[in-house]
Amino acid sequence: MTPTATALLAYASWFIILLLCLAFVRTSLVMAGKRASNSFAPSGDDMEGFAKRLTRAHANCYENMGLVAAVLLYAIATNQTALTDGLAYVFLGARIAQSAAHLIATNRLFVFIRFAFFVVQVLILIYWLLKLFHLI
Repeated sequence: MTPTATALLAYASWFIILLLCLAFVRTSLVMAGKRASNSFAPSGDDMEGFAKRLTRAHANCYENMGLVAAVLLYAIATNQTALTDGLAYVFLGARIAQSAAHLIATNRLFVFIRFAFFVVQVLILIYWLLKLFHLI
């Protein structure tokens, strides 16, 4: 398996891990009688602390999954993973680090850290697109 394919599957796996954590938190609240199962806001704005951060970290993954999957699947489908392999693990690491920063805190420092990891991902995606379009 190429680093590109591994990164794509790992991104999906990270997304599922966050989803399972979110399901655990929500199920725990429902089972404890603290919330009704149909009372959770998709945005997480009705939650506090870690649960709210987890909801937003999960949402951030699916907000970007389509773009990431499109670029990496294109590279795989056109047999151009040599163009994406070199930064595939860096991209994945930045994705996980962004989520981790989101889960830890939302103070100014962690928002800056989260944004820095997001910028790394965007720059890598732009670089990959330029390479895949043979513009560089």
